[in-house]
Amino acid sequence: MSQWFVYILKCNDDSLYTGVTTDVERRVNEHNHDSRLGASYTRARRPVKLVYSEQCKDRSQAQKREVGIKRLRRVAKQALINKS
Repeated sequence: MSQWFVYILKCNDDSLYTGVTTDVERRVNEHNHDSRLGASYTRARRPVKLVYSEQCKDRSQAQKREVGIKRLRRVAKQALINKS
């Protein structure tokens, strides 16, 4: 059973990207260096920096949390990042 995480990246253009993974370090590396595995959104906004991560009990919870974070306004996302 793997651990799941929801994470927020700050892109080079100051935008925020939210995703889920089982390995945050590997995923950030993919976003920054792998044109095939990194998301197309972050590919055009490199380098990205990890600014928030949260452990979830399973994939379903991580995906639900991702959707919840994506629905937040930027100010609320910044507050979440600053709180961590």
